[in-house]
Amino acid sequence: MSSQIDFSSWTCPLPLRDYPNIVLGHGGGGKLSAELVENLFLPAFRNPAIESLGDSAVLRVPPGRLAFSTDSYVVRPLFFPGGSIGDLAINGTVNDIAMSGAQPLYLSVAFIIEEGLPMATLGQIVDRMRIAANSAGVQIVTGDTKVVERGHCDGCFINTAGFGIIPEGREVGPALAKPGDAVIVSGTVGDHGMAVMSVREGLEFETIIQSDSAALNSLVEAIFTASNDIHVLRDPTRGGLASSLNEIAAQSKVGIALIEDQIPVKPDVQSACELLGMDPIYVANEGKLVAIVSHSSADSVLATMRRHPLGIDAAIIGTVISERPGLLSAKTKIGGTHVIPMQIGEQLPRIC
Repeated sequence: MSSQIDFSSWTCPLPLRDYPNIVLGHGGGGKLSAELVENLFLPAFRNPAIESLGDSAVLRVPPGRLAFSTDSYVVRPLFFPGGSIGDLAINGTVNDIAMSGAQPLYLSVAFIIEEGLPMATLGQIVDRMRIAANSAGVQIVTGDTKVVERGHCDGCFINTAGFGIIPEGREVGPALAKPGDAVIVSGTVGDHGMAVMSVREGLEFETIIQSDSAALNSLVEAIFTASNDIHVLRDPTRGGLASSLNEIAAQSKVGIALIEDQIPVKPDVQSACELLGMDPIYVANEGKLVAIVSHSSADSVLATMRRHPLGIDAAIIGTVISERPGLLSAKTKIGGTHVIPMQIGEQLPRIC
Protein backbone atom coordinates (compact mmCIF):
# COMPACT_ATOMS: atom_id res chain seq x y z
CA MET A 1 0.00 0.00 0.00
CA SER A 2 1.18 3.55 -0.68
CA SER A 3 2.54 5.55 2.23
CA GLN A 4 1.49 8.82 0.56
CA ILE A 5 -1.56 10.27 2.27
CA ASP A 6 -4.41 11.73 0.24
CA PHE A 7 -5.65 14.26 2.78
CA SER A 8 -8.15 15.79 0.35
CA SER A 9 -10.94 13.38 1.29
CA TRP A 10 -10.28 13.50 5.06
CA THR A 11 -12.27 15.60 7.49
CA CYS A 12 -10.12 18.31 9.12
CA PRO A 13 -6.80 16.64 8.16
CA LEU A 14 -4.44 19.40 9.33
CA PRO A 15 -3.69 18.00 12.82
CA LEU A 16 -2.61 14.68 11.24
CA ARG A 17 -0.51 16.20 8.47
CA ASP A 18 2.62 16.37 10.64
CA TYR A 19 2.40 12.63 11.40
CA PRO A 20 2.50 10.54 8.20
CA ASN A 21 3.18 7.46 10.36
CA ILE A 22 1.73 6.24 13.64
CA VAL A 23 3.82 7.20 16.67
CA LEU A 24 3.54 5.91 20.24
CA GLY A 25 1.80 9.12 21.26
CA HIS A 26 -1.22 8.19 19.13
CA GLY A 27 -2.02 5.55 21.76
CA GLY A 28 -1.08 7.57 24.82
CA GLY A 29 -4.45 9.11 25.63
CA GLY A 30 -3.26 12.69 25.10
CA LYS A 31 -3.54 15.26 22.34
CA LEU A 32 -2.33 12.95 19.56
CA SER A 33 -4.85 10.27 20.56
CA ALA A 34 -7.64 12.85 20.57
CA GLU A 35 -6.63 14.12 17.13
CA LEU A 36 -6.63 10.57 15.73
CA VAL A 37 -10.12 9.94 17.09
CA GLU A 38 -11.56 13.31 16.12
CA ASN A 39 -10.05 13.49 12.63
CA LEU A 40 -10.06 9.85 11.47
CA PHE A 41 -12.24 7.49 13.50
CA LEU A 42 -15.12 9.81 14.36
CA PRO A 43 -15.71 11.12 10.81
CA ALA A 44 -15.58 7.57 9.43
CA PHE A 45 -17.96 5.99 11.97
CA ARG A 46 -20.11 9.01 12.84
CA ASN A 47 -23.48 8.31 14.50
CA PRO A 48 -25.29 9.75 17.55
CA ALA A 49 -24.08 7.03 19.92
CA ILE A 50 -20.38 7.51 19.18
CA GLU A 51 -20.39 11.32 19.06
CA SER A 52 -20.54 11.70 22.84
CA LEU A 53 -17.03 10.16 23.02
CA GLY A 54 -17.82 8.76 26.46
CA ASP A 55 -16.32 5.67 28.06
CA SER A 56 -19.32 3.65 26.88
CA ALA A 57 -22.13 3.98 24.37
CA VAL A 58 -25.70 4.38 25.62
CA LEU A 59 -28.04 2.53 23.27
CA ARG A 60 -31.72 1.82 22.82
CA VAL A 61 -32.40 -1.78 21.83
CA PRO A 62 -35.63 -3.52 20.88
CA PRO A 63 -37.04 -6.24 23.15
CA GLY A 64 -35.93 -9.80 22.62
CA ARG A 65 -33.03 -12.14 23.32
CA LEU A 66 -29.54 -10.71 22.91
CA ALA A 67 -26.81 -12.35 20.82
CA PHE A 68 -23.33 -11.10 21.73
CA SER A 69 -19.99 -11.95 20.11
CA THR A 70 -16.37 -10.82 20.02
CA ASP A 71 -13.41 -11.71 17.81
CA SER A 72 -9.87 -10.53 17.06
CA TYR A 73 -8.27 -10.19 13.63
CA VAL A 74 -4.55 -10.62 12.99
CA VAL A 75 -4.54 -11.39 9.27
CA ARG A 76 -1.35 -10.99 7.27
CA PRO A 77 -1.14 -9.25 4.81
CA LEU A 78 -3.44 -6.40 5.87
CA PHE A 79 -4.83 -6.14 2.32
CA PHE A 80 -5.55 -9.09 0.03
CA PRO A 81 -7.62 -9.71 -3.12
CA GLY A 82 -11.27 -9.13 -2.25
CA GLY A 83 -10.77 -7.65 1.20
CA SER A 84 -8.67 -6.29 4.04
CA ILE A 85 -8.32 -6.67 7.78
CA GLY A 86 -10.82 -3.79 8.11
CA ASP A 87 -13.84 -5.23 6.29
CA LEU A 88 -12.90 -8.71 7.56
CA ALA A 89 -13.22 -7.48 11.16
CA ILE A 90 -16.67 -6.02 10.55
CA ASN A 91 -18.01 -8.89 8.45
CA GLY A 92 -16.65 -11.56 10.79
CA THR A 93 -18.41 -10.26 13.88
CA VAL A 94 -21.62 -9.46 11.98
CA ASN A 95 -21.62 -13.06 10.74
CA ASP A 96 -20.99 -14.55 14.18
CA ILE A 97 -24.03 -12.67 15.48
CA ALA A 98 -26.17 -13.60 12.49
CA MET A 99 -25.38 -17.32 12.90
CA SER A 100 -27.50 -17.33 16.06
CA GLY A 101 -30.44 -16.05 14.01
CA ALA A 102 -29.97 -12.53 15.37
CA GLN A 103 -30.20 -9.26 13.51
CA PRO A 104 -26.86 -7.45 14.17
CA LEU A 105 -27.18 -3.87 15.45
CA TYR A 106 -24.07 -2.42 17.10
CA LEU A 107 -20.32 -3.07 17.12
CA SER A 108 -17.30 -1.92 19.10
CA VAL A 109 -13.84 -1.66 17.52
CA ALA A 110 -10.45 -1.72 19.22
CA PHE A 111 -7.20 -1.13 17.31
CA ILE A 112 -3.74 -2.33 18.33
CA ILE A 113 -1.43 -0.43 15.98
CA GLU A 114 2.29 -0.83 15.46
CA GLU A 115 4.46 2.26 15.75
CA GLY A 116 5.46 3.35 12.24
CA LEU A 117 2.35 2.15 10.43
CA PRO A 118 1.69 4.68 7.64
CA MET A 119 -1.26 6.91 8.49
CA ALA A 120 -2.48 6.35 4.93
CA THR A 121 -2.67 2.60 5.54
CA LEU A 122 -4.67 3.10 8.75
CA GLY A 123 -6.95 5.47 6.87
CA GLN A 124 -7.59 2.87 4.18
CA ILE A 125 -8.35 0.20 6.80
CA VAL A 126 -10.79 2.52 8.56
CA ASP A 127 -12.48 3.41 5.28
CA ARG A 128 -12.95 -0.30 4.44
CA MET A 129 -14.54 -0.74 7.88
CA ARG A 130 -16.90 2.17 7.28
CA ILE A 131 -18.05 0.75 3.96
CA ALA A 132 -18.51 -2.75 5.42
CA ALA A 133 -20.51 -1.48 8.40
CA ASN A 134 -22.77 0.61 6.17
CA SER A 135 -23.30 -2.34 3.84
CA ALA A 136 -24.22 -4.62 6.75
CA GLY A 137 -26.54 -2.03 8.29
CA VAL A 138 -24.70 -1.90 11.64
CA GLN A 139 -23.26 1.00 13.62
CA ILE A 140 -19.82 1.22 15.24
CA VAL A 141 -20.65 2.92 18.53
CA THR A 142 -17.54 2.68 20.72
CA GLY A 143 -13.88 1.78 20.45
CA ASP A 144 -10.32 2.00 21.70
CA THR A 145 -6.81 2.57 20.31
CA LYS A 146 -3.49 1.26 21.58
CA VAL A 147 -0.07 1.73 19.96
CA VAL A 148 2.77 -0.75 20.55
CA GLU A 149 6.49 -0.44 19.77
CA ARG A 150 7.90 -1.43 16.37
CA GLY A 151 8.14 -5.18 15.95
CA HIS A 152 5.40 -5.97 18.46
CA CYS A 153 2.59 -6.56 15.92
CA ASP A 154 2.22 -6.85 12.16
CA GLY A 155 1.05 -3.32 11.47
CA CYS A 156 -2.42 -3.52 12.93
CA PHE A 157 -4.54 -5.95 14.93
CA ILE A 158 -8.28 -5.34 15.39
CA ASN A 159 -10.78 -6.58 17.95
CA THR A 160 -14.48 -6.22 17.29
CA ALA A 161 -17.42 -7.06 19.51
CA GLY A 162 -21.09 -6.69 18.76
CA PHE A 163 -24.62 -7.67 19.52
CA GLY A 164 -27.97 -8.13 17.88
CA ILE A 165 -31.51 -9.14 18.73
CA ILE A 166 -32.95 -12.61 18.05
CA PRO A 167 -36.57 -12.32 16.86
CA GLU A 168 -39.15 -14.34 18.72
CA GLY A 169 -39.66 -17.85 17.36
CA ARG A 170 -36.12 -18.37 16.11
CA GLU A 171 -34.25 -21.25 17.72
CA VAL A 172 -30.96 -22.17 16.09
CA GLY A 173 -27.86 -23.66 17.63
CA PRO A 174 -25.09 -26.20 17.06
CA ALA A 175 -26.82 -28.84 19.21
CA LEU A 176 -30.11 -28.77 17.26
CA ALA A 177 -29.28 -30.82 14.13
CA LYS A 178 -31.68 -33.78 13.70
CA PRO A 179 -31.50 -36.98 11.64
CA GLY A 180 -33.03 -36.38 8.24
CA ASP A 181 -31.99 -32.73 8.08
CA ALA A 182 -30.32 -31.43 4.92
CA VAL A 183 -26.89 -29.79 4.99
CA ILE A 184 -26.65 -26.73 2.72
CA VAL A 185 -23.60 -24.57 2.01
CA SER A 186 -24.21 -21.11 0.57
CA GLY A 187 -21.41 -21.21 -1.99
CA THR A 188 -17.91 -22.28 -2.94
CA VAL A 189 -15.53 -23.15 -0.11
CA GLY A 190 -11.90 -22.22 0.53
CA ASP A 191 -11.93 -18.86 -1.27
CA HIS A 192 -10.72 -16.67 1.59
CA GLY A 193 -7.89 -18.86 2.79
CA MET A 194 -6.51 -19.36 -0.69
CA ALA A 195 -6.81 -15.63 -1.52
CA VAL A 196 -4.63 -14.81 1.48
CA MET A 197 -2.19 -17.65 0.82
CA SER A 198 -1.82 -16.87 -2.89
CA VAL A 199 -0.65 -13.35 -2.00
CA ARG A 200 1.53 -14.51 0.89
CA GLU A 201 3.22 -17.24 -1.16
CA GLY A 202 3.39 -15.28 -4.44
CA LEU A 203 1.30 -17.84 -6.33
CA GLU A 204 0.06 -16.87 -9.79
CA PHE A 205 -2.94 -18.38 -11.54
CA GLU A 206 -4.91 -17.53 -14.68
CA THR A 207 -7.28 -15.49 -12.52
CA ILE A 208 -6.74 -13.77 -9.16
CA ILE A 209 -8.32 -15.72 -6.31
CA GLN A 210 -10.65 -13.36 -4.45
CA SER A 211 -11.61 -13.56 -0.79
CA ASP A 212 -15.31 -14.17 -0.18
CA SER A 213 -15.38 -11.73 2.78
CA ALA A 214 -18.97 -10.48 3.16
CA ALA A 215 -21.62 -9.81 5.78
CA LEU A 216 -24.15 -12.64 5.72
CA ASN A 217 -26.95 -11.12 7.81
CA SER A 218 -29.06 -10.22 4.76
CA LEU A 219 -28.76 -13.82 3.49
CA VAL A 220 -29.81 -15.14 6.91
CA GLU A 221 -32.88 -12.90 6.91
CA ALA A 222 -33.74 -14.07 3.41
CA ILE A 223 -33.69 -17.78 4.29
CA PHE A 224 -35.83 -17.20 7.37
CA THR A 225 -38.48 -15.83 5.01
CA ALA A 226 -38.39 -19.19 3.23
CA SER A 227 -38.63 -21.34 6.37
CA ASN A 228 -38.52 -21.06 10.13
CA ASP A 229 -37.46 -24.72 10.32
CA ILE A 230 -33.75 -23.88 10.30
CA HIS A 231 -31.93 -25.78 13.04
CA VAL A 232 -28.25 -24.78 12.73
CA LEU A 233 -26.36 -21.90 11.13
CA ARG A 234 -22.57 -21.66 11.08
CA ASP A 235 -20.00 -19.62 9.19
CA PRO A 236 -17.11 -22.01 8.49
CA THR A 237 -14.12 -19.77 9.19
CA ARG A 238 -10.93 -21.19 10.76
CA GLY A 239 -10.77 -24.92 10.10
CA GLY A 240 -13.22 -24.54 7.22
CA LEU A 241 -16.30 -26.59 6.40
CA ALA A 242 -14.91 -29.82 7.86
CA SER A 243 -14.19 -28.38 11.30
CA SER A 244 -17.58 -26.65 11.54
CA LEU A 245 -19.49 -29.81 10.62
CA ASN A 246 -17.41 -31.95 12.98
CA GLU A 247 -18.28 -29.58 15.82
CA ILE A 248 -21.99 -29.68 14.94
CA ALA A 249 -22.00 -33.49 14.73
CA ALA A 250 -20.38 -33.70 18.17
CA GLN A 251 -22.67 -31.15 19.82
CA SER A 252 -25.86 -32.55 18.27
CA LYS A 253 -24.77 -36.18 18.87
CA VAL A 254 -25.58 -37.12 15.27
CA GLY A 255 -23.66 -38.25 12.22
CA ILE A 256 -23.28 -36.04 9.15
CA ALA A 257 -22.85 -37.71 5.75
CA LEU A 258 -21.59 -35.55 2.89
CA ILE A 259 -21.51 -36.26 -0.84
CA GLU A 260 -18.02 -35.23 -1.84
CA ASP A 261 -18.65 -34.21 -5.45
CA GLN A 262 -21.55 -31.94 -4.43
CA ILE A 263 -19.30 -29.64 -2.37
CA PRO A 264 -18.73 -26.54 -4.55
CA VAL A 265 -15.09 -25.52 -5.04
CA LYS A 266 -13.80 -23.07 -7.65
CA PRO A 267 -11.27 -24.61 -10.05
CA ASP A 268 -8.54 -22.08 -9.21
CA VAL A 269 -9.04 -22.68 -5.47
CA GLN A 270 -8.86 -26.43 -6.06
CA SER A 271 -5.65 -25.96 -8.04
CA ALA A 272 -4.10 -23.79 -5.32
CA CYS A 273 -5.01 -26.34 -2.66
CA GLU A 274 -3.47 -29.17 -4.68
CA LEU A 275 -0.31 -27.13 -5.22
CA LEU A 276 0.03 -26.48 -1.48
CA GLY A 277 -1.08 -29.97 -0.39
CA MET A 278 -4.27 -28.76 1.27
CA ASP A 279 -7.90 -29.85 1.29
CA PRO A 280 -10.39 -27.03 0.50
CA ILE A 281 -12.89 -28.32 3.06
CA TYR A 282 -10.39 -27.40 5.81
CA VAL A 283 -9.68 -23.92 4.38
CA ALA A 284 -11.27 -20.82 5.96
CA ASN A 285 -14.21 -18.96 4.46
CA GLU A 286 -15.35 -15.44 5.40
CA GLY A 287 -18.52 -15.05 3.34
CA LYS A 288 -20.19 -18.46 3.37
CA LEU A 289 -22.58 -20.17 5.75
CA VAL A 290 -23.72 -23.70 6.45
CA ALA A 291 -27.42 -24.16 7.12
CA ILE A 292 -28.84 -27.40 8.53
CA VAL A 293 -32.56 -27.41 7.86
CA SER A 294 -35.45 -29.84 7.92
CA HIS A 295 -35.72 -32.12 4.90
CA SER A 296 -39.09 -30.61 3.99
CA SER A 297 -37.62 -27.07 3.91
CA ALA A 298 -34.42 -27.86 2.03
CA ASP A 299 -35.59 -27.08 -1.50
CA SER A 300 -37.22 -23.74 -0.58
CA VAL A 301 -34.19 -22.64 1.48
CA LEU A 302 -31.83 -23.62 -1.35
CA ALA A 303 -33.90 -21.74 -3.93
CA THR A 304 -33.98 -18.65 -1.70
CA MET A 305 -30.21 -18.77 -1.24
CA ARG A 306 -29.61 -19.01 -4.98
CA ARG A 307 -31.73 -15.90 -5.58
CA HIS A 308 -29.53 -13.91 -3.17
CA PRO A 309 -26.24 -12.40 -4.45
CA LEU A 310 -24.30 -14.19 -1.71
CA GLY A 311 -25.88 -17.59 -2.37
CA ILE A 312 -25.74 -18.04 -6.14
CA ASP A 313 -23.57 -21.17 -5.84
CA ALA A 314 -25.45 -22.70 -2.91
CA ALA A 315 -25.74 -26.50 -2.85
CA ILE A 316 -27.18 -29.31 -0.75
CA ILE A 317 -24.05 -31.26 0.21
CA GLY A 318 -25.25 -33.91 2.66
CA THR A 319 -27.62 -35.25 5.26
CA VAL A 320 -27.76 -35.58 9.03
CA ILE A 321 -27.97 -39.25 10.05
CA SER A 322 -28.53 -41.14 13.29
CA GLU A 323 -25.66 -43.56 12.61
CA ARG A 324 -22.08 -42.79 13.65
CA PRO A 325 -22.95 -40.02 16.15
CA GLY A 326 -20.26 -37.39 16.41
CA LEU A 327 -18.61 -38.33 13.11
CA LEU A 328 -18.43 -36.50 9.80
CA SER A 329 -18.11 -38.74 6.75
CA ALA A 330 -18.20 -38.33 2.99
CA LYS A 331 -19.20 -40.52 0.07
CA THR A 332 -16.45 -40.37 -2.57
CA LYS A 333 -16.82 -40.11 -6.32
CA ILE A 334 -16.08 -43.82 -6.69
CA GLY A 335 -18.74 -44.84 -4.16
CA GLY A 336 -16.63 -45.39 -1.06
CA THR A 337 -17.09 -43.69 2.30
CA HIS A 338 -14.41 -42.15 4.49
CA VAL A 339 -14.35 -40.31 7.80
CA ILE A 340 -13.39 -36.61 7.76
CA PRO A 341 -11.66 -35.97 11.08
CA MET A 342 -11.34 -32.77 13.04
CA GLN A 343 -8.03 -31.08 12.29
CA ILE A 344 -5.44 -31.13 15.07
CA GLY A 345 -4.01 -27.71 14.14
CA GLU A 346 -4.41 -25.07 11.45
CA GLN A 347 -3.40 -25.59 7.82
CA LEU A 348 -3.11 -21.83 7.31
CA PRO A 349 -1.93 -19.53 10.11
CA ARG A 350 -2.92 -15.87 10.38
CA ILE A 351 -5.69 -15.79 7.76
CA CYS A 352 -8.34 -14.08 9.87
